[in-house]
Amino acid sequence: MEVNTYKLGIDIGSTTLKICLLDKNNRLSHCDYRRHNASPEQTAIAALERMKEKVGDCQMAVRMTGSVGMGYAERMGIAFEQEVIAAGAYVKRFHPDIHTLIDLGGEDAKMIFFDEGRMPDMRMNGNCAGGTGSFIDQTATLLGIETDELDALAAHSQTVYPIASRCGVFSKTDIQNLLARGVGKSDIAASMFRAVALQVMTTLARGIDVNPRVLLCGGPFAFMPQMRKAMQMALGMTDNDCFVPEHPHYVPAMGCAVAADGKAIGIDELAERFARTQPIAITNSSTLDSLFASHEEYDTWLESKHGYEAPLRECFEAGDYWLGVDSGSTTTKLVLIDAEGRIAFKDYSFNEGDSYRAFERAMERMHAAADNPQGVNIVASAVTGYGEGLLKSAFALDHGIVETVAHFTAAKAIDPEVSFVLDIGGQDMKAIYVEHGSIRRIEINEACSSGCGSFIMTFAGQLGYNVADFARMACFAPHPYDLGTRCTVFMNSKVKQAMNEGARVDDIAAGFSYSVVKNCLFKVLKMHSTDELGNHIVVQGGTFKNHSVARALEKMTGCEVRFSDIPELAGAYGSALYALSKSNEQ
Repeated sequence: MEVNTYKLGIDIGSTTLKICLLDKNNRLSHCDYRRHNASPEQTAIAALERMKEKVGDCQMAVRMTGSVGMGYAERMGIAFEQEVIAAGAYVKRFHPDIHTLIDLGGEDAKMIFFDEGRMPDMRMNGNCAGGTGSFIDQTATLLGIETDELDALAAHSQTVYPIASRCGVFSKTDIQNLLARGVGKSDIAASMFRAVALQVMTTLARGIDVNPRVLLCGGPFAFMPQMRKAMQMALGMTDNDCFVPEHPHYVPAMGCAVAADGKAIGIDELAERFARTQPIAITNSSTLDSLFASHEEYDTWLESKHGYEAPLRECFEAGDYWLGVDSGSTTTKLVLIDAEGRIAFKDYSFNEGDSYRAFERAMERMHAAADNPQGVNIVASAVTGYGEGLLKSAFALDHGIVETVAHFTAAKAIDPEVSFVLDIGGQDMKAIYVEHGSIRRIEINEACSSGCGSFIMTFAGQLGYNVADFARMACFAPHPYDLGTRCTVFMNSKVKQAMNEGARVDDIAAGFSYSVVKNCLFKVLKMHSTDELGNHIVVQGGTFKNHSVARALEKMTGCEVRFSDIPELAGAYGSALYALSKSNEQ
C-alpha cells in the first residue's frame, strides 16, 4: 500500500468527535460521528478501532480541527486547521459554486462568504452560544422532551411566536410565558428554530447580503429538517438556492482531510498518541480543594446531617390534613401534613406546560395513596410560586403566600435558630437574611441564572451525564477544576479550556459545584463577606439534592450548612405549615 494513500480529518468539537477518511482521489472511504461525553481521547480510540476494522491499518496524513481539537493537536504533534478554514477548503474542493456557507454547531456558528477573485470572508460567533445547537438542546430540556423530538413537533406547527435567542437565559423566560399561555409544544419548537435562524443571520451576516447558492452544514441542519426549513425561510430562498450536502455534519472534518499532508502514520500509532494524552497534570492554579477526601469522609459528613429531616407520618389514613402547594414555572410540588406537622404525602412533578393539569394529577395521586380517600379532610390549603394566582382561583385554595415567606417557614422548621436561608431552584434563587427570628433582608436573582440548578443540568447533559451521576462524581473528584464565575453561556469556553488541558470529567463536575456557589454568592447576590450569613445556614431547593453543592458552600464559607431530606419541596412544605398556622390562629 502506498504511503499517504489515505488522508484523515479529525474534528473534535465541544460535544462531538467526527472523523473522515478520504482516498487519494478525495473520495470518502469511511466516516464516524460520536458524542465524546468529555472523553475525546477514549472516543477517538474507539472510532479509530472501528475504522481499522473497515480499512485495515492503513497509512494516513492527518489533520485536526475543532474547538477542543486544538489542544489535542498540540499535544499529539498533529497539524491543526482552524475549523472555518477547514470548512472553506471543503467548499473549494467539493462545491466551488457556493457563495455562502452557514455552519451551525453545538456551541458555535460560522458563516463564510465566497467571491471569485477575493479571499473568503470568514465569520464566527464569539463566546455567546445563543442561536446554536446547545441553545436547541436547552429548549428541549425546558419542554421536557428529547432533542430529537423537536423536529417532529415543529413539523406540525400552526403559529410562530417571537423568542429571544440571543441568550438561553432570556429565551427560557419567553418559552415559559408561552407555556403559561397554553401555547403548544409544536408551535414553541417551530418558534425556537425560527429564532435560531434569525440569530445566526443577525450575528454573522452583519450587513452582508447572503446570496445563493447557500450551503447549510453542521449537526442541527444535518438531523433536523425543520431547522433547515427555518433557515431557508429566514434567507427567503428556494430549495434550488439553499441546500444541505450529503454529509453536512462532516464538513470541517472533510475539509481537514482534503488539506492533510506531510508524514503519514498508521491507525495504531495515532490511537497510541491519543492514549498518551490522558490524563495530564493540571496546574495548581487551576484546581480547588477536593470536596471529600474519601468515601468515608462523605459518609461521616452525611451522617452529621441527620436530625434535620422533615417529620413523616407512618401511615396515610383518614383524618384532618393541611395542604401546601408550590406551583413553579416548570414543576409542581405538593405536601400534605397532619396537625403535628408530619408529612403524610408529598409529590414532585413537571408541569409540561400546564400548571393546572399538573396540580390535578398530583391531587389524584394523593387521593390514590390514601388508605381511605373519602376520609381525607383538607382543613386548609396554601399555595406559592409562579402559578399561585391560577391555582388559588381555579381550585379555591385558602391562602396565597409569598415564596420567600414559604421558604423561611420551612427553614425555621428545620432549624429554629436559622440565620440565613439560601434557596436555589432550577432558574431562580432566594437569599433570606434572618435576625432575631424574623426576616431582615431578602435578595433574589433577576435575569441571570448562572448560580441556579439549570446551570449544572445544562452542562451535565452536554457532557453526556444525568444530574445525579454528575453530582456523585463531583463529590469524589481529586482536583476540582476552577471554572470561575461566569454565566451559563460564557462558561462554555471555560469548559473547553479545561478539556483542552486534559481535565477529567469528575474534576469539571466538581468545578461546577464551586461555580454555582461562587456565582450565587458573589456574582448574583453581590455578597462582600460571608460573615453576614451567621452560623445557622439552611439551604433549600432542588439544587441542594446535589450534595456537592452543599459541600462547596461549606468549603467556601467555613460554616456548617443544614438541609432536610426534602430540599426540593421546601416551598410546598412551608406553605403547608403556613396553612396549619393560620388554622391554629382561628
